[in-house]
Amino acid sequence: MNIENTQSQMRKGVLEFCILSIIQREEAYPSDIIEEMKKAHLNILEGTLYPLLTRLKNADLLAYRWVESSGGPPRKYFSLTEKGAAFYKELEATWREMSDSVERVIGNRKELNLPAEGKRVEEVEEVEVVEEKSDIQQLPEQPAITEPSSTDENIHPPTDQASKS
Repeated sequence: MNIENTQSQMRKGVLEFCILSIIQREEAYPSDIIEEMKKAHLNILEGTLYPLLTRLKNADLLAYRWVESSGGPPRKYFSLTEKGAAFYKELEATWREMSDSVERVIGNRKELNLPAEGKRVEEVEEVEVVEEKSDIQQLPEQPAITEPSSTDENIHPPTDQASKS
């Protein structure tokens, strides 16, 4: 099995959600989306992004507007439609439920990406230690009480003293 293929499929599965997440915060220009995705270590090419944006627009999830640019052709900025905002909320709920479930399955481990150093660090949950005080007082040590064994009865047979009096 090819790990790169599996990783690629996992990324593609969340790509639409991530793009909609960027756009739902504020309208976005495609190169800004690409840049934000790169910062999150989710590299996406224009050849992948533009068809996806077109598909989302054709599904009435996105709208766009042209903005004149001082240094070149007009720019197309994308924003969510009402239908897109509702769709995003559903995706977000699904993502949170699924990611919580996956975290439970893999043992509640969470990894943090640290882009500055390029290292992965396991997040450790803070644990509060509470000291319990016991109200139980220790009783003085008592001599041990032992049950008579069958050999004790042979050495010292029970007497009927109680029944004779």
